[in-house]
Amino acid sequence: MFHITELARNSRVRERGSPVSQLDQLPDQDPTEVAEWRASLDGAVRFGGADRAAHLLRRLAEHALQTGIDLPPLLETPYVNTIPTAAEPDFPGDEAMEARIAAWNRWNAAAMVTRGNQRGGLGGHMATFASAAWLYEVGFQHFFRGKEADHSGDQLYVQGHASPGIYARAFLEGRLTEGQLDRFRQEAGGAGLPSYPHPRRLPWLWEFPTVSMGLGPLSAIYQARFNRYLEHRGIKDTSASHVWAFLGDGEMDEPEATAALALASREKLDNLTFVINCNLQRLDGPVRGNFKIVQELERQFRAAGWNVVKSLWGSAWDELLAQDTDGALVRQLGRIPDGQFQTFAARDGAYVREHLLGADPALRPLADRLTDARLAEIVGTSRGGHEPRKVYAAYRAAVEHRGAPTVVLIQTVKGWTLGPGFESRNANHQMKKLSGKEFRAMRDLLELPIPDSALTDDLVPYAHPGENSPELAYLLERRAALGGPAPARKVVAKPLPATGSAVADKAFAALKKGSGSQEIATTMAFVRLVKELMRDKETGGRWVPIVPDEARTFGMESLFPSAGIYSPLGQTYDPVDRDQLLYYKEARDGQILNEGITEAGSLASLTAAATSYATHAEPMIPFYIFYSMFGWQRTADQFWALGDQLGRGFVIGATAGRTTMTGEGLQHADGHSHLIASTNPAAISYDPAFAYEVAVIVEDGLRRMFGPDAEDVFYYLTVYNETKVQPPMPPGDDVAEGIRRGLYRYRAADAAPADAPRLQLLASGTAIHWALEAQRLLTEDWGVAADVWSAPSWTELRRDALDCDAANLAAASHDTGASDRVPYVTRALAGAPGPVVAVSDWMRAVPDQIRPWVEQDWTSIGTDGYGLSDSRENARRHFGVDAPSVVVAALASLARRGEVKPETVREAAARYGL
Repeated sequence: MFHITELARNSRVRERGSPVSQLDQLPDQDPTEVAEWRASLDGAVRFGGADRAAHLLRRLAEHALQTGIDLPPLLETPYVNTIPTAAEPDFPGDEAMEARIAAWNRWNAAAMVTRGNQRGGLGGHMATFASAAWLYEVGFQHFFRGKEADHSGDQLYVQGHASPGIYARAFLEGRLTEGQLDRFRQEAGGAGLPSYPHPRRLPWLWEFPTVSMGLGPLSAIYQARFNRYLEHRGIKDTSASHVWAFLGDGEMDEPEATAALALASREKLDNLTFVINCNLQRLDGPVRGNFKIVQELERQFRAAGWNVVKSLWGSAWDELLAQDTDGALVRQLGRIPDGQFQTFAARDGAYVREHLLGADPALRPLADRLTDARLAEIVGTSRGGHEPRKVYAAYRAAVEHRGAPTVVLIQTVKGWTLGPGFESRNANHQMKKLSGKEFRAMRDLLELPIPDSALTDDLVPYAHPGENSPELAYLLERRAALGGPAPARKVVAKPLPATGSAVADKAFAALKKGSGSQEIATTMAFVRLVKELMRDKETGGRWVPIVPDEARTFGMESLFPSAGIYSPLGQTYDPVDRDQLLYYKEARDGQILNEGITEAGSLASLTAAATSYATHAEPMIPFYIFYSMFGWQRTADQFWALGDQLGRGFVIGATAGRTTMTGEGLQHADGHSHLIASTNPAAISYDPAFAYEVAVIVEDGLRRMFGPDAEDVFYYLTVYNETKVQPPMPPGDDVAEGIRRGLYRYRAADAAPADAPRLQLLASGTAIHWALEAQRLLTEDWGVAADVWSAPSWTELRRDALDCDAANLAAASHDTGASDRVPYVTRALAGAPGPVVAVSDWMRAVPDQIRPWVEQDWTSIGTDGYGLSDSRENARRHFGVDAPSVVVAALASLARRGEVKPETVREAAARYGL
C-alpha cells in the first residue's frame, strides 16, 4: 500500500470537484485508515489507469450492496457545506462596512413595500429579498461586472420577487430617488417602478424579465450559450462575461427551469452560474415538506453534469459539526425533512432540542452542551446564505470552476431579519407590510441610526447613510472597480445597413420579379431570400438562423455546408452524407443554431440573439423558423417575455394554416397562431400570399428593427409549404404601402356587364388562390364581378383602426375639435361596391378583427375547429373555404342584399357538390 504522501501526487480528483473535499470535514474515528484507502485508489489509477480504477470502484460498490451496506446515491453528498471552513478563502472586503450597506438596503426594500401598501394596497413582496439579501450584496460588491469596460459585463437574471431589494440598492447608489421608490407599482403616469424586472417598463435598469417563473433559468442557459456563439464566430470577445441566474427552490418545479441543464453541461458553459435560494418555501408552504429539496436538486444537477456547490450552514454550525465525533448529527440532518426545518426556524430552543437532538441518544451529549437560547439561534437562523464569507466562498468556487456550469445551492430563512412574525411563516409571501413596532425591532437588529420618532404606523421613512458617508463611498468604489452599475441596460446606437447593398437589392429584386414558370412555396421564397442576404459582406454574418430540428422540412439544408451548424466542438465525426453536396456540417464558427426538438430552447436562443444589440452592443438579425402551431401555441409566454425584453428579429411560422399540411391532423394543423400573436403588442404579424410580399415585409422589418430609428418590435410571418407559381409584384408604390399596412387590391374584377352584381373578396396567405379561383367562377358561372384584395395583415389593420379611434376619442374628450383620422382599411375599401367576403386559412376571428371598420356588409369564412388528416382539397371542402365554398358564401351575401335570387345560392351549392 502506498505511503500517505502519495495523496499529494495525484490531485486530479480534487481538481474535478469530487465530494472528497466535502467528506474531509466530517468526523472520522480513524483518518489514517481513510488515507490508506485513498492511497490504494491512487495506486490503482497510477498503474491500471482511470478506467481500471473506475471498474474496481463499481465492483466494490456492487459488493457493498450485496453485503447489505446501505450506500448513499453517488449523485448525493452529505447535507453539509461543500467547502469546509478551513478551505474558505479570505474575504476580500470590509465585512462590517458591507453589513451596514446590506442593512440600509434591507430597510429600504421593506419600507418601499410597506409604504406602497399603506398608500394604496398595491402589493409587493418582502420575504424573498430578506432571505436573499446577502446573495445579491456579495455579488454586487465582489463579482458582478458592469458594462463600462466592454459594454457586455455580466448578465444578471434577478429573481422577480426580490426586485424591491434591487430598487433599494439603486436608491443607495443614487440611481433612484425617494419619489421613484414611492411610485413602486404605480406606472400609469409613466414615472413609476414596475413590480418585477420588466425591461420594457424600465429599460435603463432591467435587462431580463424573470417573474414568469421557469423562463429565467432557461433563458440564462441560452444566453450563456449565445455569448459563446458570439465569441466563436468572431463577432465579439465575451470571454469575460458571466451569466448569473438567481432562482428560488420552488421555481425549479417549473419544467422549463431544468429543461436545458444537459445543454449547459454538454457545451461546458462554465460562464454560467445558477444561484438557487433554498429557503425551503414556495408561495404557500414548504417546497418539499416531506423530503429535502437541496438533496433532490443536487442529484438532478449532478446527473446533468453540473458542478454543485452547497452552502447550507452558517459558521455557528462549525462548532456543532466539530463536536459531532461519530457523525450522528450529520446523519440526523440528512434525515429531517424540510417541513420540519422550516418549523425549527420559527420555534424556541426547547422544541428544537426535543425534535432535532433528542431523537438520537448519540446526540444527547451535544445537546447538553448548548442552552436553549443558543440552540434556537444556531438552528433557527445560522444559514450559509446569511453570511457573506460563506456566500463569497461559494461564488468564488463557482467562477473558478472550469469545464462545466455551476449551481450554488444556498440555504436561507425566508423573511430573515423581518422579525418572528415573518421568518419561516407559510404566509410570508402574501405579507405586505410591517408595523411601526416591527420596524423598530428590525432597526435594532440591523443597528441602523433611525430615531424612534421617525417610526410610526402611519408612514415609515426611507433611510440613507448620507451622500458623504463612508458606506456610499465604499459602495461606489466597489462598483467602479467592477465596471459600473449593475444591473443596467444600455443601448448604443449601431444601425445596420441591412438594405441598400448590391447583394440585398439583388435578393429583394429576385423575389419581386416572381418565379416565372417555376412553382415554389413561400417558405422556400423566404429561405432563398435569407440565403442571399447572408452573403452580404457587411451584414451577412449577423444573420442567426434558429431551427428546432426541422431545417430539411423547410428546405434549409442548402445552408448547412455554406453557413455551418454551430457546435463548440466543431465536427468530431465524419457525417454519413459527407459525399453529398448538401452534407450536414457542424462547425465551431457555424452560423445556424439547430436546436433539436425544443421550441422553448429555440425561442430562448432567439431572445438572446434578438437582444444582443443591448446586451453586447452587437445587433444580430435572428430568425426563428418553427413548424406549424408549435410556436405561438407552445411558447406564447416566452414570446411575451421576448416583447418585454425588447427583442428584435423575425419569427417565421412555416407550414402555416389549417389545411396546407396534408395528412398531419389536428395536432399540427394551425389555424389560430395569428389570433394568439395579435395579443402581443410587440409582434408585427403578417400572412403574406406571394413571394414579393415576403420581400416587402422583410425589407420593411429590417428597416424598422435595424435601421437608424430602430423600434423595439419583432416580425411574425406565416409562410406555406404549398408550391405555386409566384407572380411578379404589381406596379405602383401603393402596392408596397398596402403590403406594409395590410391591404391592397391585387386583381380587379374581370369584364362584366355594367349592371352585374359586384362584391369584394379579401384573402390572406394561401387563401388568395381560392379567392382568385372564386373570382373566375363567379364571373363565368354566375355573372358576378368580384375584386380580389390581398390582406397580408389583419392584425396591423386592426391596430391602425384602434389608434384612429383612440385619437378621435381623445380629440372629442378634450374639445380640440373633431379628429378626421380614418382607419386605413376604411379608406382602402371606400367606394368599393358590394359586400365584402373575407377568407383565410385561419379561424374566422382572425379576419373578423377588422369587421367594425369595414363599412360594407361583412361575411367571413375560415377554418374554425380542430384540424384533420386528409388532402388539401378535402380539408378545405370540410371547412368550407375552397373556391366553390367562397363562391357560395359570396352569392349568399348578395342574396341577403336582394342582388341575386335566394335559389341561386342553392343552385350553386348543388352544382359544386357542397
